Amino acid sequence: MDSIEQRLKELGLCLPPAIQAPAGIVLPFVMVRVLGNRALISGHGPQAADGTMTAYVGKIGVELTEAEGYQAARLTALSILGSLKRTLGSLDRVSRWGRIFGMVAASSDFARQPNVINGFSDLIIELYGQERGQHSRTAVGMTSLPFGIPVEIEGEVELYPADEMGNY
Repeated sequence: MDSIEQRLKELGLCLPPAIQAPAGIVLPFVMVRVLGNRALISGHGPQAADGTMTAYVGKIGVELTEAEGYQAARLTALSILGSLKRTLGSLDRVSRWGRIFGMVAASSDFARQPNVINGFSDLIIELYGQERGQHSRTAVGMTSLPFGIPVEIEGEVELYPADEMGNY
């Protein structure tokens, strides 16, 4: 087991299965695209344990609280980590997190999007440490997001070259 997976286990956290899109929705793209020593991460949202996008539904400041938004962003981090694990084989292949773009579906007067996206950032830094986990970030408000999810996050990570990590 790699060290990031061990940290997840110690925290009592599990990675969700691949995203299950709602009926009638086609997702003709990959969730993670590896280009050389970078992995581009498509937008992810909070997943339920069965892989559906039903863990949190609604807008922050309307149906959901800021604290629930924080938890939704934390679940989104797990969703992204699950996709990275399936694509890379090991979460330890991530040498450092680069940039994150966080979107928050919220009421028009909600202005604390950074606090919501902190749910993602806090977990990534807890798992990877300051050196590898620190990332640049944007947190913006949206009138709506796909499937009614409150948070969507995309990003980019840098990967260790194959010769530094062994059998990759």
